[in-house]
Amino acid sequence: MNLTEMGINAKKAAMYLSQLGVTRKNEGLAAAAKALLYGKQEILSANRTDVVRAEDAGMSQALIDRLLLTPARIEAMAEGLLQVAALEDPVGEILSMKQRPNGLMIGKKRVPLGVIGIIYEARPNVTADAFGLCFKTGNAVILKGGSNAIYSNKAIVKCLQRGMQKADIRTDSLQLITDANRETTRQLMKMNSYVDVLIPRGGAGLIRTVVENSTVPVIETGTGNCHIYVDEGADLSMALNIIVNAKTQRIGVCNACESLVIHQAVAESFLPVLWSALKDKQVEVRADERACRLVPEFQRASEEDWETEYLDYIVSLKTVDSLDEAIAHINRYNTGHSESIITKDYEHAQRFLNEIDAAAVYVNASTRFTDGNEFGFGAEIGISTQKLHARGPMGLEALTTTKYIIYGNGQIRQ
Repeated sequence: MNLTEMGINAKKAAMYLSQLGVTRKNEGLAAAAKALLYGKQEILSANRTDVVRAEDAGMSQALIDRLLLTPARIEAMAEGLLQVAALEDPVGEILSMKQRPNGLMIGKKRVPLGVIGIIYEARPNVTADAFGLCFKTGNAVILKGGSNAIYSNKAIVKCLQRGMQKADIRTDSLQLITDANRETTRQLMKMNSYVDVLIPRGGAGLIRTVVENSTVPVIETGTGNCHIYVDEGADLSMALNIIVNAKTQRIGVCNACESLVIHQAVAESFLPVLWSALKDKQVEVRADERACRLVPEFQRASEEDWETEYLDYIVSLKTVDSLDEAIAHINRYNTGHSESIITKDYEHAQRFLNEIDAAAVYVNASTRFTDGNEFGFGAEIGISTQKLHARGPMGLEALTTTKYIIYGNGQIRQ
């Protein structure tokens, strides 16, 4: 099937879904979740093919971890669909209704976006998450996954469509582009007549390509150069636990900590302890000159390190003399994703919350919580680092728009 045919089918499916009630949508999600579990071995076998191909190609362990599916991860995908089903349906919500002096009743109603295209890299769990959120909000979805996960994505989509078929739901509500040709991806970016919005999920190169080449409106999900700032008024034991979690709990994800900022007042006592903990996790630290004097095992950082999302066992470290310097450094080099301060000082915490320009700003917590499931969305379509339409983890409401509905009784414009 060519892209035009997929676009035509998606438009028809979107109209069908916009009229589908919440009960039928929840039934479809439950059936899809059941089909994922039923097809677990089929999905695992397909994923193993992808993983072996990735290993043969020399893919890094961090990226292979993104690609890898396990029984537990498939069960989590199915559970995510059930959690989405349990959430309140935002479609049809009346956000306002006001009467004008001429008697017109003007209201605003939440409606689906229509057809959503999602271009993503080697994250097969995105296939199920994207389907669940788009389907619940009455949107048809066209998926273009990375070639590294093609067998996994085919198997997942096959299972999801099998579940929809059993629930008597249009299976073209979910379509997967299987052609790995880059030209096909570029064609998808130009499908204004069929696709209402594109959402890229992946590395900086993919996102930049979509933003620069798409004529379809784009919701940009950005990379994550996430910082943790250890203030002079920090609980250092808490800071250590949070940093180790944020950096090493899962390396190849956009909400992992990539950059540390340490106040000089605590550097002498804290940095050797921090190095001991990170060294145990095989993390390389690239630091400024002052930090390297305190811990000679640190590597000297370059200017490039301050702006790098490593997705690896590497972290940059900058020492600062003040909260002002910390905020300035973070706002210069962050990617608008997730930033955290560790402090006991309430005023410093409030300044950090107010002055840091990012989608998610934390006080005394790991950046790893920037996730749709952790935020109570059931799943996420991505984490938007732009400021228009949606920002941060994108759940159900982010996949809707609004339209005005107007009731009259014969009014004409004078």
